[in-house]
Amino acid sequence: MSTNLAQKLREGTTKSHSMAENVSFVKSFLGGVVDKKSYRKLVANLFFVYDAMEEEIEKNKNNEAVQAIYFPELYRKTSLIQDLVYYYGKDWSVQIKPSLATQIYVNRIHNVGYKNPELLVAHAYTRYIGDLSGGQILKKIAQNAMQLPESFGTSFYDFPSIQDEKLFKDTYRTSLNKIPLSSKQIEQIIAEANVAFSLNMKMFQELDSNLIKIMLMLLLSSISNFRKRLA
Repeated sequence: MSTNLAQKLREGTTKSHSMAENVSFVKSFLGGVVDKKSYRKLVANLFFVYDAMEEEIEKNKNNEAVQAIYFPELYRKTSLIQDLVYYYGKDWSVQIKPSLATQIYVNRIHNVGYKNPELLVAHAYTRYIGDLSGGQILKKIAQNAMQLPESFGTSFYDFPSIQDEKLFKDTYRTSLNKIPLSSKQIEQIIAEANVAFSLNMKMFQELDSNLIKIMLMLLLSSISNFRKRLA
């Protein structure tokens, strides 16, 4: 019997999804304005998020709900490490640390994995399906905006083990719909997906402040140069 969880998740997170897309950093990124320092910080933050999520999924892969969305081909940790090597060098692990918002996000994932592992479905859905759906578009934006060499700095967006994106998403939706859940559990998963969107937004908002600082510095520099030319 189908619970129609996939559609309920999509409909239940529509507002959160829209709000996330309107965070300044995301809007700037989609508009092709990408600051490399802010972007590499995002890659670092995402590493901590996926490290936590994939650790908890592995721990709980025998849980009935988690088992249904257990697709290691979606894992991003290895891809993020490739990008971290590109942006930070081979000693990337000693250079990065999670931001405050990222640490709160990571703590939430571990807490869910320990207390309510079925809610990991919400976190997996929020991140992995979004990554898979818009990955190639975002990859092109990042490459063009930061003038990246081909195949460097964008491994995060590549899913080499998934040959047919549409077929895979259909399989994923079917798996979601087959999870035996009560109405209350479905409500909790949808609520947790909205929490996940909120945690993502807070992580992006931290990057907004970095982007604003950089833009302000560029503006002040331009004004200073203009004044020098007038002198």
